[in-house]
Amino acid sequence: MSEAQNLLELRGVHTHIGAYHILHGVDLAVPRGELTMLLGRNGAGKTTTLRTIMGLWQASEGSVHFDGRDIGRLHTPHIAGLDIAYVPENMGIFADLTVKENMLLAARRARTAAQIDEQRLQWIFGLFPAVQKFWNHPAGKLSGGQKQMLAVSRAIVEPRKLLIIDEPSKGLAPVMINNMIDAFAQLKASGVTILLVEQNIHFAKRLGDSVAVMDDGRVVHAGRMAELAEDEALQRSLLGLAL
Repeated sequence: MSEAQNLLELRGVHTHIGAYHILHGVDLAVPRGELTMLLGRNGAGKTTTLRTIMGLWQASEGSVHFDGRDIGRLHTPHIAGLDIAYVPENMGIFADLTVKENMLLAARRARTAAQIDEQRLQWIFGLFPAVQKFWNHPAGKLSGGQKQMLAVSRAIVEPRKLLIIDEPSKGLAPVMINNMIDAFAQLKASGVTILLVEQNIHFAKRLGDSVAVMDDGRVVHAGRMAELAEDEALQRSLLGLAL
């Protein structure tokens, strides 16, 4: 697939954290308008890949291209300013602030909650009713699933070209996971490109268009999610399990 068809491309990316060599030449393509799953066993390098894309850790070798531009040496605020949103595994919400205040911080173009795009806010409330229900409550009082919904809501409170999310279903009850799947399906249908790290295989199978599987700091398989979902032998060899 050409660079024009890929919104994000990593080419030969190596990342060192202190004395540790974590990524060993990662090649990753994220097609425009699709949801790409990044799978792999614990410690394979998935989170490090996301953090390298966002400039939280600098690649020691290789390149990161977004929308045809090399962003590998940009600082994190500049990368975020290119309409890339990142939801880390720990969600990064401000527990002492209300849900409304958390959303307002993420809405860079608004100084008050009344200035947040009302149509977009109603769309978010439709995706995640708990955000509306607990609008004036401290975010720290929310359940794990509600905090995850708030974290994603903050990421999409303004239009984004790329949404990067690390394990959105971690620790969630099955009903919450289904709600999250429905929300991501709507986001994808709206044209947002999504890169998702996920351990929940049901989640990956239902949502993924393309897939990359990591092992030991490298991408060892890339292709269509549907093909991986149908090939149990390949699943076991790559992930040690069947979908």
